[in-house]
Amino acid sequence: MSHQIPRWQHYLTDYNEGLGLVYERLVLNDFLLRLKERYGIQTVLEAPLYGMAGVSGINSVALARAGCAVTLVDDEPARLAGVRRIWSELGLSAAFIEHADWGHLPFPDDAFDLAWEWAGLWYLSDPAALLAELVRVARKAVLVAMPNRFQVGYWLRKYVLERDFVQEVDENWADMGRIKRTLRAAGARIVEQGVLDVPPWPDTVMPAAQVLRRLGIRSKKLDEQFTGAGWQWSTMAYYLGEQPDLRDRVLRYALLDRLPLPWSLKAIWAHHRYVVASPRSGAANG
Repeated sequence: MSHQIPRWQHYLTDYNEGLGLVYERLVLNDFLLRLKERYGIQTVLEAPLYGMAGVSGINSVALARAGCAVTLVDDEPARLAGVRRIWSELGLSAAFIEHADWGHLPFPDDAFDLAWEWAGLWYLSDPAALLAELVRVARKAVLVAMPNRFQVGYWLRKYVLERDFVQEVDENWADMGRIKRTLRAAGARIVEQGVLDVPPWPDTVMPAAQVLRRLGIRSKKLDEQFTGAGWQWSTMAYYLGEQPDLRDRVLRYALLDRLPLPWSLKAIWAHHRYVVASPRSGAANG
């Protein structure tokens, strides 16, 4: 086992996530709010609450601020405690559930309007069981998103920047075809699919300065540009009102996300693919 502090633990106190992660969260926020309006979502389950790099447990903040009742599930007590503190810092409430059996969520059928996860499947021992459970507990919609294995940045990360990361995940569960088949087998109907998070830079979870070093690019000027106090990017700073202009500064890079092109064309560069499914109840069909 690695002696290094887990990334999630680091970000429970250090909110400087990097430009790419802040962009990802803000684009995701807009998508979630559109989903809320489309399906009339009032109750939300995010399980697991981890998956995205950076600060854990804040993916559903925009939904909570829009009036949704949010439930967050995690199998790591220390992380869940940190997320609880973060939500308190934001002045928000949620139900925080510690639960390790992803194949048997502790909720009744049709308990939530929306049940969703972001980039967490490939960390689980039985992702298919979780998907079936998300379908079971959802009343209106199920949202599943995973990193896009076929975009350029993913290959850069896999073969150049972070060749060890594939030993920590099950890449088979970044296969959207497999995810759709599993959702259908659980009784769901696919109603939408596409891509999200299509900024102009490649997909990595490393700080920009570290990426340059891994690529063998040595430049004092570039190193200074991508480090220090001048290179601080924090979604929490935006949520806390400390950087109210952050959204405008970050989403000026959202040209590709906003272009009205077929999602299959954007997939060459998009960092994530997603699928929205109607659960077995059929409540999302209308």
